[in-house]
Amino acid sequence: MRIHFIIHESFEAPGAYEIWAKNRGHQVTCSRVYAGEPLPACVEDIDFLIVMGGPQDPATTPETCPHFEAKAEQAVIAAAIKAEKAVIGICLGSQLIGEALGAPFAHSPEKEIGKFPMSLTEAGRKHALFNHFGDTLEVGHWHNDMPGLTPEAVIIAYSEGCPRQIVAYGERVYGFQCHMELTPEVVERLIAHSDNDLRRAAEWRFVQTPDELRAHDYREMNQALFTFLDKLAERCGA
Repeated sequence: MRIHFIIHESFEAPGAYEIWAKNRGHQVTCSRVYAGEPLPACVEDIDFLIVMGGPQDPATTPETCPHFEAKAEQAVIAAAIKAEKAVIGICLGSQLIGEALGAPFAHSPEKEIGKFPMSLTEAGRKHALFNHFGDTLEVGHWHNDMPGLTPEAVIIAYSEGCPRQIVAYGERVYGFQCHMELTPEVVERLIAHSDNDLRRAAEWRFVQTPDELRAHDYREMNQALFTFLDKLAERCGA
C-alpha cells in the first residue's frame, strides 16, 4: 500500500505509524511542510493519508505560521475522503479532518501531556477496528484541543481530560486526538520543544514531567495501533 504522511514539524514525527508502514513493506512518502515540501497534488496515488499533529490549530494563519496552510490541507483531506481513501488524523490532523467535513474544532476541557487511560464508548467496544483495545487503554497525549463532530461522527474513546480521544468519521476516516504513535525517540523530540509547558506541569492535572514521560513503556499502545492499522488495511483491500 501507498502511505503518505503530512508532517507539520520535525518533532511531531510519525513514530509508530511509520514503523508499522515500513514493517509491513508499504511504500512511504511524505510532505514535510516545515521543510517546504509540497502537499500531494493528487490523491489517486495514495492509499492511506495520515496527517500528523503540530503546535498549530486549524485557525492558525499563514501569517502566524508561514509553512502551514490549514485550508490547503483540508482540501487534500476532503479529496482523499471523496476518493474513498483511508484517512487518519492525529491531534492537529484529527481537527483538520473535522474541519474538512464542516465540523469546527474545539478546545479540550483539559491540557493533556503524558500517558493516561482512555475509555472506549459502547460503540468503540463493538467497533470491529477497535474491539481489541478492551474497555480501557493507556495512551499518549500531547494536546490542548479536540476535533469537531459531524452529525455522522461516532466517538470511539474518551478520557477524563478530553471527551473526544478517537472519532470515527466514516468506515475509512478516523481522528485520533491521542498520540498512540509515541516512542521513546518521539517523546524526546517533543520534550525538547515543550519546555514551557513541562516546567509548569504542576499547574495542570494531566501534564507529566519529563522524567515521568521518559519512564513510560509505550509498546502496548503501539501494538494496539498496529492491529488497528492492519484491520483498516484489510478493510481497504490490502
